[in-house]
Amino acid sequence: MHDRVPSGSGESSPATPAQLAVIDAAIARLVDLPGALLPIFHAIQDELGFVPHEAIARAADALNLSRAEAHGVLTFYHDFRRQPPGRMVLKLCRAEACQTMGCRDLERRLRDVHGVAMGQTAVDGSLTVEPAYCLGNCALSPAALVDGKLVGRIDAARLDGFVHEAKARGGAR
Repeated sequence: MHDRVPSGSGESSPATPAQLAVIDAAIARLVDLPGALLPIFHAIQDELGFVPHEAIARAADALNLSRAEAHGVLTFYHDFRRQPPGRMVLKLCRAEACQTMGCRDLERRLRDVHGVAMGQTAVDGSLTVEPAYCLGNCALSPAALVDGKLVGRIDAARLDGFVHEAKARGGAR
């Protein structure tokens, strides 16, 4: 059995000083926007790849919200990560067309052959696998987003290629 690390649950390690600086800069830049909490969390994730736990209290304090409100927003939206992602992020479409064309088989292959289940990051940090619900690429299903790039007609060989590319990248994200 392969070891896997859940990517969307739990909290990350304490934020580094550099990460805290990113959090504080995003808050300072966006605090005056109406409904600023989502833009702040998006800006932090765009920069760091995830939203550290410390962002909850800092954003809540800046916006005069309770920490529970900020935490609720962060955990409600499934696209926000609370832990750093792998060096490659593969979002596999789970919509009906992609299911019909074999996305469940690809999901099983990721789990059984490559040791990374849906919603998890490989222990070596190479790959995070996340669900997507309709990428609008139904004619070329099954589809995926690979590091934000839309890819269609994924089969076992192409999937294996993405996994091998992720492992070859080495180093931290």
